[in-house]
Order: sequence, then structure tokens, then C-alpha cells
Amino acid sequence: MSAPSPTSQLFRRKPVATMVEETGGAGPEGGTLARRMGVGQLMGLGIGATIGTGIFFVMSTAVPEAGPAVVLSFVLAAITAGFTALCYAELASAIPVAGSSYSYAYATLGEVVAYVVGWCLVLEYAVSSAAVSVGWSEYLNQLLDDTVGLRIPDSLSSAPGAGGVVNLPAVVLVTLCALLLVRGASESARANAVMVVLKIVVLLFFVAVAFTAFDAGNLTPFAPLGAAGIGVAASSIFFSFIGLDAVSTAGEEVRDPRRTLPRAIIGALVVVTVVYLLVALAAVGAQAAGAFEGQEAGLAVILQDVTGSRWPAIVLAAGAVISIFSVTLVTMYGQTRILFAMSRDGMIPSLFSRVDRRTLTPVRGTVAVALFVGVLAGFVPLDFLIDLTSMGTLVAFAVVSVGVMVLRRTQPDLTRGFRVPGYPVVPVLSVAFCAYLLSGLPGITWALFAGWLAVAAVVYVTYSRTHSKLREVR
Repeated sequence: MSAPSPTSQLFRRKPVATMVEETGGAGPEGGTLARRMGVGQLMGLGIGATIGTGIFFVMSTAVPEAGPAVVLSFVLAAITAGFTALCYAELASAIPVAGSSYSYAYATLGEVVAYVVGWCLVLEYAVSSAAVSVGWSEYLNQLLDDTVGLRIPDSLSSAPGAGGVVNLPAVVLVTLCALLLVRGASESARANAVMVVLKIVVLLFFVAVAFTAFDAGNLTPFAPLGAAGIGVAASSIFFSFIGLDAVSTAGEEVRDPRRTLPRAIIGALVVVTVVYLLVALAAVGAQAAGAFEGQEAGLAVILQDVTGSRWPAIVLAAGAVISIFSVTLVTMYGQTRILFAMSRDGMIPSLFSRVDRRTLTPVRGTVAVALFVGVLAGFVPLDFLIDLTSMGTLVAFAVVSVGVMVLRRTQPDLTRGFRVPGYPVVPVLSVAFCAYLLSGLPGITWALFAGWLAVAAVVYVTYSRTHSKLREVR
């Protein structure tokens, strides 16, 4: 037999049937994850990974770019996320396994594309976890200041590029989330569900109070930088919708995944979009656009200014501390499951897919993730982290949309619990919107992303290509 061509090796696909079969057995080395979550818990994961990812602190960077028209930036980001959510729902119902868009790409576009997507997801989740941990540090300081009159020194609460030495609170948060994750997915999901309810209540409290000070004059000029500013802001805040991908990473840990995954993805998107729009409109109506730039713990400051009292700000800051904890928990969870899937396929070392016999969680992989995220959270400034997260998220979302079209052509008879309405228009629009938002990201983000992919290429050539479980033995 002739040896396979290099091109065929790069684009070899993993059969969907093989992926599904791998979720069935239990073994001490590779192992499988336990199916314990239902629609409510899974939807809670999506909301938990999304609400709080950016809404508590992204206004300070987005409003200076778009002005009060930041509300339209959220609409643009939500429309893009909506198109993509429908695509995720179809692929999740057809390929109900861990790995999210990495696994979907492996089944539809081939190994090298899946590998690149996997690295994008690792970047997306790690940087997102670090970014929200940095935001958590800001609100923790605000809470301490409002309650006991103390603040953690800047040297211990800011990264070197932001005037400090290390962001110690962010590192502590990552450590606490890792400890909870190693106890088990269902335990983490239950804790997250409680935090999700609290964060929604707190944000609705903010909306109610802020709207009492709504001033239409704050909305003019509405879009000082025009459509370009709206697009740039939408690009930077898109990372706030990362929770949609986090839902699909749990494909092997939910009951009846072909029905549960689509419902949870779409349900989470609806809740998140409504909350985001209400908060954004209330914030820009209660405070002049010029006051947002460089503002730390902005929503808490708005409440204090509106009421002239500290207790509403304390409630908001406490809610943010709890909320952002849940976001970090879920995004770290998502990253461990992406690495689990890649490791099981031989793309990265096997330690990431080794499951603890007692907790049925990838303990070693979780520790490795915590170390990586902790370094980012402790030593990298927030603005770099936000844009890198948006970059990884948008690339992954675009690949999922392409994957829907490819799978419809290559496996039209594959069982699907959900089908994208308006096919093929919706997947095409999803790709187009993602491309538009990608064009709004700054050059330094593209340069850092290129460097990340260069590292990925070295790892693929030196390790993944020869360790892939799909390699053809001749």
C-alpha cells in the first residue's frame, strides 16, 4: 500500500461514531466523564460563564470607543453570538462529546484545522479566565474599601504593566476555582447555579437603581466615533459571550445531550442578551460617557454616585465578587475539557485526559490549567487579555459555523437533535459577522495571536503529528 500523502494526514477526520463511542467506557487512564447534568445546570453553566465575563468591567473600555452607542455594540455582538449559537446547537446535538468546536472541527474539517481551533480555545479560555480574575480583583478592592476602609496595595493587586508587581487576588481566585473543580463537575455546577441566581439579582438591582437617575442628555452625542467606534467596541466586548462555547464543552457530562445541549445554548443566549442590554442602557443613561474611561469597578461607582450612599455600591461590589468567581470557575472548567479532548486524541500529552477514579475529573489537567491561568492573571494587564479572548472566541465561532455547512454535505443523514433554521443563510451570516468583528481588533492582538499559532505549529510538528490517535499505521 502507498503511504498516505502529507495533505491527507493533515486533513484526516475523526468519525462521529468513534467520538460518541469514546464516551461510553470507563478506564483509569483515559477514562470518561460522568453524565450528571440536566438542562437547568447546563444552562446555568452558560449563563455563569457569560454574565460577569465582562459586563461588570468592560464598560470602562467599550464606552470610550463607542460612546452611548455601546448599546448598539452589545446588539451587534449579540446578533453575531445568536447566529453562532444556532450553529453550536446543531453540532452539539449531532456530536454530543467534550471538546466543543475542537471536536466539531475534527469531525468536519480535519485534524490540522481542529488542532488550530483547539489552540484558539485554549487561548480563549485561559485568557478569559485571567481577564475576569483581574476584574474580580478590582471589585474586591472596591468592596474592601466600602466596608472596612482598606485596599490591597497596587503593588499586590495589579500586573507589572498596570503599575504593580503581581495581582495577588486574581491568583487566589484561580486557586480557589481549581480546588472546587477537582472535587467534581456536578458539585461545581451546583455551586455555579447558586452564584448565577445571585448575579442576575444583583444586576437587576443595578438596573432598577440606575434607571431612577436616567438622563437622556447623557446619550448625546450618541455615537461620537460613528459606526467604526461601534464596531471596535463590539469586537472588544465579544469575549463577554464566551459562555456559549462553555456549554458545548460539557457534551459528555449531560443527560440526553442531543436535546439538552441545544436547549441550554439557546436559553443561555436569550437570558444573557436581555441582561446585557438592560445593564448597558441603564449605565450610559445614569453616567456621562466621559466618566467611564479608566473607571475601576464602574457599576459600583455609578450606584454610589446615583444614591449618594455606599450600601448600594457595597451590594453591587459583593455581587460582582460572587459573579466573577462563577465566571472564572466555568471558563477554567471549559478549558480543562478542551484539553481533555485534545489529549484523548493524542494532540497533547496524556496527563490532560487522565481522570481521577474517585471524582471522575481530570485533576492533573486542572492543576496545569490553574498554573497557566494564574501566571496570566497575576502578571498581564487587563486590556491585552480582553482582546486576545475576543480573538480566540471569534475564530472558534467562525469555524463552528463552517463546520455546520460541511457536515450537512458530508453526513446529511447523521442524527441531529436540532437543525439551524434558515440554512445556509444563518451559518454564512455567522461567518461574515465574526469576520467583521475580527477586523476591528488592534494590530498588537493579531501579532500576539500569530505568535501563539507559531508555538502551536511547533508543537504539532514535533509532537502532535506523530502521536495522533488517527495516524495511519502502515
